[in-house]
Amino acid sequence: MGLYPDIEPFDHGMLDVGDGNRVYWEVCGNPLGRPAVVLHGGPGSGCTPFFRRYFDPDAYRIVLLDQRGAGRSTPSASDPATDMGVNTIKHLMADLELLRRHLGIERWLVWGASFGSVLGLRYAQTHPDRVSELVLTGLATGSRAEVDLLTRGLGRIFPAAWEAFRDGVPEGERDGNLAGAYNRLLESPDAEVRARAARNWTDWETAFLPAPPRSVPRYEDAAFRAGFARTVTHYFAHDHWLGGDEVVLRDMPSLAGIPGVLVQGSLDFGNLTGIPWRLHQAWPGSELVIVDDVGHNAGARGIAEELAAATDRFRAP
Repeated sequence: MGLYPDIEPFDHGMLDVGDGNRVYWEVCGNPLGRPAVVLHGGPGSGCTPFFRRYFDPDAYRIVLLDQRGAGRSTPSASDPATDMGVNTIKHLMADLELLRRHLGIERWLVWGASFGSVLGLRYAQTHPDRVSELVLTGLATGSRAEVDLLTRGLGRIFPAAWEAFRDGVPEGERDGNLAGAYNRLLESPDAEVRARAARNWTDWETAFLPAPPRSVPRYEDAAFRAGFARTVTHYFAHDHWLGGDEVVLRDMPSLAGIPGVLVQGSLDFGNLTGIPWRLHQAWPGSELVIVDDVGHNAGARGIAEELAAATDRFRAP
């Protein structure tokens, strides 16, 4: 089974979630279908129309949203005046609950990619009665080991790119928390400092891509680059605002009774911390699907088809 055709929303809006924030949401597919909510990655990436194609539009009522500060939600994290103190995982979960009630949904399937899997898992652990199933890819849990791998450990695999990344922060901070150092630069009152830090951060992220050209079109948008890097480092530097290390892994028993499918590329660097296997072993109701020769990319051939197959499995009431 491949992906479903492109579709357009039948409803959309801006939800006032408090703290001066308004979250963009849209609904596609069947108004009477099984509810599903899509959680994008980053954090700070925003949703794209491609995410709609993982679901049978005749069977699902598909809800997409841009998380606080991302995409079409306001205010944007790219604006240095935006208060990031009200952008934490607790705020994002509260926004999901407010949107669920706003749309009159009792329970929904939660679909998440990358940071969306962190948010989806924590949301399900906090509100298990509101989650019917989970479909997750680019698996992550927000642990310090994952952040250390992404900001320092991968320097052994990409040494030249990592040295440029490391040298983008003041010399006295290069042996410490690189995400924290970059976050401080991205909060600088100097626009040139912020712009240079955002470019250095996204240049490092593209070093992970499997083959040339190592570029991502959205990173060529200065506003996207600024908001994305600011949001990622805001989360990476603070244990993803989970309140401690390995919190998601610790609380996996709370997902007992919730079925789920975990889809992971064999070349996803997140595998180096063992996250897919640890999640699967701690969650008896899950199925782990490994797709060979694919990295951290929900749209890659093989990954995308497995994600669509997973939602197909849950489309019947």
